[in-house]
Amino acid sequence: MRKKELAKRAHTIAVVQAGLRGAESGLGVRLKHLRVSRRLSLRQLGDMTGTSASFISQLERGLTGASTASLNQIASALRVSVAMLFEEGTPDSGEVLRRSERASLPPADGCRKMLLSRRPLTHMEVYVGEFEIGGSTGPGLYTHGNAHEMLVVLRGVVEVALGDARHVLEEGDCVEYLTSTPHRTENIGNGRAEVMWIIAPPTSAGAELNRYTTWKPLAAR
Repeated sequence: MRKKELAKRAHTIAVVQAGLRGAESGLGVRLKHLRVSRRLSLRQLGDMTGTSASFISQLERGLTGASTASLNQIASALRVSVAMLFEEGTPDSGEVLRRSERASLPPADGCRKMLLSRRPLTHMEVYVGEFEIGGSTGPGLYTHGNAHEMLVVLRGVVEVALGDARHVLEEGDCVEYLTSTPHRTENIGNGRAEVMWIIAPPTSAGAELNRYTTWKPLAAR
């Protein structure tokens, strides 16, 4: 009887250890896929998570484990949940960003600006702005780099200032301009407005992007 119990216990331990190795291996494969899909080097992800390129490399190869704190930092840097790091298989090319997961700047001047494109930004950057009645991008016109920008009105009525020109745009309208042109957007309608900005190539620096954090929705529409 004693031998049977020991054999059964040894078998259970072996199964658990194999499962752990499989989970770690799956984590490594998924982590590498997410990192590469976001065009991050080992060093960049290490810097973003307060670890190191060596640690990330070992984690991807299944040579080391990670603490809960490290996994949280890695998931945050990759903009996924910790659970997604352990999902079986690798993510397909259709990565979904839920509305509740959008990264946002704190509301200012009646406008909340949210980042939709995944970091690091390489070819383009996409933002959504939600404006309260009378809200705007700020009191003055501003510029950023010399890229191609398109503004699309998703809801409401806004006035877009481009230098001395003023354009009133309604839902479905859009306008294109260089980001070096002084510009400003204001909600001139009697309800909330929402616009999308598409910029190529990106003009935002890393320090600016770091200001975006997970947002809380505005009051119910």
